Amino acid sequence: MMKRKTIYAAALLLILVLPVCLLAEDFTSLFNEIHAKAIAGDAEAQHDLGVMYSNGLGVPQDYKEAVKWYTKAAGQGHAKAQFYLGVMYFKGDGVPKDYKEALRWYTRAAEQGHVEAQFSLGMMYFKGDGVPKDSKEAVRWYTRAAEQGLAGAQFNLGVMYFNGDGVSSDFSEAIKWISKAAEQGLAGAQQNLGLIYAKGYGVTKDNVQAYKWLDLAAVQGAGKAGELRDIVAKEMSPDQVAEAQGQSRAFRIRK
Repeated sequence: MMKRKTIYAAALLLILVLPVCLLAEDFTSLFNEIHAKAIAGDAEAQHDLGVMYSNGLGVPQDYKEAVKWYTKAAGQGHAKAQFYLGVMYFKGDGVPKDYKEALRWYTRAAEQGHVEAQFSLGMMYFKGDGVPKDSKEAVRWYTRAAEQGLAGAQFNLGVMYFNGDGVSSDFSEAIKWISKAAEQGLAGAQQNLGLIYAKGYGVTKDNVQAYKWLDLAAVQGAGKAGELRDIVAKEMSPDQVAEAQGQSRAFRIRK
């Protein structure tokens, strides 16, 4: 038999994908059951209530109530609740905006391996939000999130290596991480990878690859990707353009 914790997680996933018009009738009993568990001190249920109140899932949206339940779960060491509580403090939702509190909860979650918390810490240290700007610390947290496969962290880490920011400049490492993010479909990474191939930064200049990645970014509406792709195309033969377009289509189909 499926454990209660798994049932709650599956049910919340359903809430996230079902139309809002179904929530009031279909999830009242679920809310009541989760609420009872949360009152009894179950950290997972407390987290789940926080999610429901934060997003208005089956209940009226109430950030203060979300903060209350996230705080209870976070205090018990629940990593996801710690992360979401950090988000609430970072944005000032339900509580006064407080970067130091956001940093504190992000750090607790990140130390437990929560990938989005690790990425958020990297961003805070990179920008100097609530802490002195520290590129080395940003690299450390981006690396931990990137190694878990988070595309945004992979891209940011690649840029840090490319610019030599917080780490020694290393085009090979930069291309590795930017490529990983691009392969996951991150438009900004695709645009930058296209530019890398167009300019030959750390790789042999390759207009076919440049066109492919810029085209993929352009399809997603990234920056000036379409304009840059068309500039690259002027240096290409019709056969090369056709090859690059075919690779771009194949990538989109695969995705």
